[in-house]
Amino acid sequence: MKAPLPTSRQITQFIGYFDRLEGLEVRGWACNLAAPRVPATLHVIIDGQEVGSVICDQPRSDVQENIGVMTPNLGFSFVLPDSFADGREHRIGLRFPNRSVVPCLVTEDGTIKEEDVKIVLQPRFNYESCVDGFSRGALRGWVQRINAANGNREGQCEVAVFIDGAPFARIRADRFRGDVASAVGGEANCGFELVIPKHRRQTGARTISFFAVPGDVELMGSPINTSLVDNRLEEHLLGVSETIARLHREISSLRATVNNLLPEQRFNLGDYDNWARRYFNVLRARVAERRQQLGAGFVAKGPLVSVICPTYKPDMTDFIAAVESVMAQTWSNWELIVVDDGGKSLEVAARMAEYCRNDPRIKLIRLKKNLGISGATNEGVKAAKGSWVAFFDHDDAMVDVALEAMLQAASGLDPQVIYSDEDKIDQAGYFLEPNFKPDFDYRYLLGCNYICHLTMVRTDVLRQVGDLNASYDGAQDHDLMLRLTEIVPREGFLHVPEVLYHWRKTPNSTAMTIANKQYAVNAGVRAVADHLRRVGHEARVEAINDLTIYNVWWGISREPTVSIIIPFRNQTALTRECVSRILEHTDYKAYDIILVDNWSTDEDALAFCKEISRNKRVQVLSIREEFNFSRLNNLAAATCSSEFFFFMNNDLFVEDPKWLKTIVGEALAGEDIGAVGGKFLYPNGAIQHVGVVVGPDGVASHAHRGLQAHDYGYISRAILSHEVTAVTAAGMLVRAEAFREAGGFDEINLKVAYNDVDLCLKMREAGWRIVQCNNFVAVHHESVSRGSDDRPEHEARFFAETQHMHQYWGDHAIYQRDPAYSPHFMLDQSYYDLVTPE
Repeated sequence: MKAPLPTSRQITQFIGYFDRLEGLEVRGWACNLAAPRVPATLHVIIDGQEVGSVICDQPRSDVQENIGVMTPNLGFSFVLPDSFADGREHRIGLRFPNRSVVPCLVTEDGTIKEEDVKIVLQPRFNYESCVDGFSRGALRGWVQRINAANGNREGQCEVAVFIDGAPFARIRADRFRGDVASAVGGEANCGFELVIPKHRRQTGARTISFFAVPGDVELMGSPINTSLVDNRLEEHLLGVSETIARLHREISSLRATVNNLLPEQRFNLGDYDNWARRYFNVLRARVAERRQQLGAGFVAKGPLVSVICPTYKPDMTDFIAAVESVMAQTWSNWELIVVDDGGKSLEVAARMAEYCRNDPRIKLIRLKKNLGISGATNEGVKAAKGSWVAFFDHDDAMVDVALEAMLQAASGLDPQVIYSDEDKIDQAGYFLEPNFKPDFDYRYLLGCNYICHLTMVRTDVLRQVGDLNASYDGAQDHDLMLRLTEIVPREGFLHVPEVLYHWRKTPNSTAMTIANKQYAVNAGVRAVADHLRRVGHEARVEAINDLTIYNVWWGISREPTVSIIIPFRNQTALTRECVSRILEHTDYKAYDIILVDNWSTDEDALAFCKEISRNKRVQVLSIREEFNFSRLNNLAAATCSSEFFFFMNNDLFVEDPKWLKTIVGEALAGEDIGAVGGKFLYPNGAIQHVGVVVGPDGVASHAHRGLQAHDYGYISRAILSHEVTAVTAAGMLVRAEAFREAGGFDEINLKVAYNDVDLCLKMREAGWRIVQCNNFVAVHHESVSRGSDDRPEHEARFFAETQHMHQYWGDHAIYQRDPAYSPHFMLDQSYYDLVTPE
C-alpha cells in the first residue's frame, strides 16, 4: 500500500510513521524536511526506556512519491531485543530527533495514534532439554528449540556452560541423539558433549550450569554438582590398568571400568561435519594417489560421462552451485545436459547460455511444456553421448573427485551400475546425515531406495531397461533401480564406499522432509509391488508410518517342513515357557520341535521331558556329553529330513502367531537365501539383535544394540529387513541344503561362541545370502541358559574361540570388510562410531 500523507499536526520539521511490526522487527519511515537528503535518526523507546536508535536510510519509493522529496532512502527497520519477547505487555514507541512522537499505524482498529502503543510479543522459541550429567570425562545432554510459529522441534542449538558462576564454554548441541528423536520427535542432531580438560578436573565439588542461547534459558537438570574427577580417581585408574595386565580373567570388566572413567574423544554421527572436513581432504589425496597408479592412459582413454540434470524453476544460488560442482570435476571427460522442464525462467536461460558459451561440454535442452521429473530426465538421456549416465538433481552438489572416484573403482571390473555414499548439506554449509550404504542389497532395496545418489548407469543398459516411468513420479528413481535388478545380475552393481554427493537440505527439499510429498510415498509402494509382481512374487507392500520406507510381507504358496531345534539342560521353567509359546503361538502346520536334552539332572527336567514327549510335534533327543552348542545342534540336524532348521535358544520367546510364516516367506523369497535371522528384544524392550557385524576389530558385534524396539536405527536398518553377513543362532532359520554345504557348526574349534557367525560366513562364501528379517520379533533373555562369556570360568574358552576366528578368517575379504557395513564405521562399537580419516 502507499504511504499515508502526513496529518496537519505533522507539518513540522520531521514527518514519518511507525507502520509495521512483524515478529520482533519494527518498520516505518521518517524524513527531516529541513535536510531530506540526510537520513533521520529515530530513538526506540520500550516501557519508557530507550533501547536503541535506528537510521532511516532504507529504500521507500512509495514514501518518496507521496511526499515529493528527491531521495527514496527514508525507511527504517529495527529488531527488538529478544528479552521483550516474553509474552508480557510492553509499550513501544519511536521518537524523532526533537523527541516528538513518531505516529503509529500498528493498532488493532487501524487508526493513527501519536502515542506509544501496547504490544505483546510471544517468545519466538521455547526449549525442551535435559542435562544427562557427567560420565567418561564429559558433560552430556540435549536441547531442542520449539518453534512457536510451527511447532517444529529444532536441534543444533547453542549452549552456554558456566562453572561456579563463571563462563566456561559455548558449545553447539549438534551431536546425533537418536534416542531423543525417537522419544520426543524433532531433529536428532540435538545432543551436546563437552570433555573437561585435565586442568579443570580437580578435587572438590563444582557447580555447572547450562543455558540455551538465545534467551539464556536454563536447561532441565541444571545446575549439576560434581567433582569432575579428582586426583585420587585418576591415580586409581593407573592401578586398574596394571590389574588388567595381570588378571586375564577380569579383562572385560576392568576394560569397561576404565572406559567409563577416562574421557574419550571419538567421532560419531553427531560429529559428522568435523569428520567430513577431514575426510574430504583424505579422499582427494587417495584419488590422486590412485590416479598415479592407473597412469595417464586411464584418463586419456577414459569414458565420457553424461551428467543428466532436469530442472524446474530452481533456486538460482543452489542451481549455480550444482552446475559449478560438475564443472569442478577432476575427471574432465564429461558432458552436462541440463533439461529445463518448461520452467521458462529467463534467469536460468541466461545463466545457461553463459555456461554453454564458456564450456562446450555443457548443453541445455529447453522443453516447451512441463513433462515432470521422469519426462525431463528421459529427454536428457536421449541426448546423452557418453558411455555412462549419471543422475544429478538441480539443487545438489558433487564432490570434486566424484566422477573420477567412481570410474577408478570400476577400473578392471565390469559393473553396469555404480553407486556411492552421500550426505546432506544445509543452508549454513554444514555437512550432516551421512548415508554410508552397504554393498548391493536387493532385500534392502525393496524397503527403500537406498542406492539414490550418486548413481551412474551404463548407457546401453539404461536404454535397454527403458525410460523412467512418469506414473511413478516421486519414486521414479526407485522404480528404475528395481527394473535394473531385473536385467542386471547382483555382481553388476558396484558400491563405491565414498561420500561423493551432497543432497541440498532446504525447507522445501525432499532432503528436509517428505511430509508434503505423500504422492512419493504412494508411488514407492506401487513401484515395489509392481516389481514383485513382474518377477513372480506374491507379497503385500505397505509404507511404514507414511514414509518412503516399505514393509514387504511375503505370501507363501506352500509350507516347507521346518524342524525347530532347542538345546537345553535343566532350567525346566524356562524351556517349558519357550516350548509352550511355540505350540500356542504358531500359525503354521509343517513343523516339529526337537528338544536336545544335554544331560539334565533335575527331577523337574526329567519329568518335563517325559511329559512333553507325548505331544506329537515334539521329540526329545538325549545327549549325555559336555556342553558343546555346535555339536548339540549338529547331532539334532542329522536326525532331520526337513527342508529348514530353526536353531533356537530356550530363552527366546515368540508371541506373533505369524512368526514362522514370516521367516519362511523371507527364506522362500530367493532360492539363494541360506539363512534368516530375527529382531530380538531384551525383556525391557530394548534391541538385542538386528543382525551381526563382523570384522577383525571385534570378530562380531550387534549393531543398534540398546535402541528401543520402535527406533528406526541408522538409515532405517533397525526396522527394514536387509541382508547381513551374519545373524545369531539364538533364533536362526537355515536352509538344510545350505547348512550341509557349509559343513554345519564347527564343533571342534567353536563349541560355544561365534559358531553362528562362522556358519554364516561359510554360507556367504558359498554364495548363499543371509537376511535379517525385522518383521520377525521375539524376546530374548540373552545368555540366561548358559551364562555370559564374561564370567571368569568362560574367559579362557572365549579367548581361544576369538583367536580361532581371527586365524581362520583373517585373510578373507568378507571378514576384512563386512559388505553389509561401511568401512567408515568402527567395528568394536554397537552404534556407528566413525573411523578417523587417514
